[in-house]
Amino acid sequence: METPFGITLDVGSSRANHTGSWRVERPVYVDRLPPCNDACPAGENIQGWLYHAESGDYESAWRALVEENPLPAIMGRVCFHPCETACNRVRVDDAVGINAVERFLGDLAIERGWSLPEPGAETGKTVLVVGAGPAGLSATYHLRRLGHGVHLVDSSHQLGGMMRYGIPAYRLPRPVLDAEIARILAMGVEVELDRVIDDVERARREGGFDAVFLAVGAQIGRRVSIPAGDSSRIVDAVTFLHQVADRASLTP
Repeated sequence: METPFGITLDVGSSRANHTGSWRVERPVYVDRLPPCNDACPAGENIQGWLYHAESGDYESAWRALVEENPLPAIMGRVCFHPCETACNRVRVDDAVGINAVERFLGDLAIERGWSLPEPGAETGKTVLVVGAGPAGLSATYHLRRLGHGVHLVDSSHQLGGMMRYGIPAYRLPRPVLDAEIARILAMGVEVELDRVIDDVERARREGGFDAVFLAVGAQIGRRVSIPAGDSSRIVDAVTFLHQVADRASLTP
């Protein structure tokens, strides 16, 4: 008989399951970043702290959040939240309100007086951090967590950088800014204000620092090329906001 009653298929034949030969295949777990985490400019583990927040354990959520970002109350007010644009939930109904939850946790931490993690064991190393804006303050925080000493220098009268001198107080209330900065300083940080570092190598050598972190920010405004612009009463936005913040700090 050309067609036997029992048909034996060759090993690996796709006719057995109509999907190809997969008897030797094994599942492989691939660990990838969630879209929200990948889009976060601060590198937060968003899924991690949202898990705690959803369960009502707000302090654990805040502590998971500040593993990467020590300024959640500030971030919750001024971040443009690209995490929500990338959120998978957008394809179902609407994005998770990540930014609002972050602000809530940051404000709750200030209200209840939660402290940042204790500094690590002292390493004996000291770092000069130039600039006390978001980058300089975040670097200070992470360096202290590693146990390094930090000498924080800024050319302005107050700490905060563009958070203070570039964002108006109605958008970022100064008590919120001051509270989150104070938590970082409480970790044991030397601060020097009204000082301009014009020679980094000399400052490092004279201060005996092991490293320097430059966080000078972007405090120079962009000018429009208007003929005779320098002679007219035109002030760039960054300069104007800085002057307003300076004047506000002098008001009793």
